[in-house]
Amino acid sequence: MLKLVPFQAIPAFADLQLHADLHWEDGELRLRYQLQAPVDLVQLPGPVSQPKRRHELWQTTCFEAFIAVAGSPHYWEINLASTEDWNVYELDDYRTGLKQEERVETITIQQQRDCSAGQLQLELSAQLKLDGILESGQQLEGSLTAVLDAGDHGLSYWALQHRGNEADFHRRDSFCWRS
Repeated sequence: MLKLVPFQAIPAFADLQLHADLHWEDGELRLRYQLQAPVDLVQLPGPVSQPKRRHELWQTTCFEAFIAVAGSPHYWEINLASTEDWNVYELDDYRTGLKQEERVETITIQQQRDCSAGQLQLELSAQLKLDGILESGQQLEGSLTAVLDAGDHGLSYWALQHRGNEADFHRRDSFCWRS
């Protein structure tokens, strides 16, 4: 598991840990996030009865991944919510040509939660088939990220690494994961 770090150090998040993992094999992308935090720190709604594709999931707690074929400006953004709602977007280049990726029709999301001794432990995993979008064996690069909603403390932006003067998950120089 790889450790995600906040864009800005916020004292309220001192006891929060966030790790993630990404695997690309046989046309399937597998993501896994592990969050450990004080139980009341992160706003984390439970699963809905009918999870579905939704827009603007990043406006509250959202686990994300950005992937691209190495050497190509084209990339995808994957959004996963604790409600198990999801979305995938395709972009032509840095923040341009954003469109919903219709070739991904569903994402399987599973999660386990434990709230004991004042601590929240969440493991959220997702699998999505990218057949017809990416070829098996293609060299991918990407970043694992998250937006955490801490209520009165605001939103906090987490990634494997941050580049630039503001939180920006789309920056390709922050795509440090390689398949």
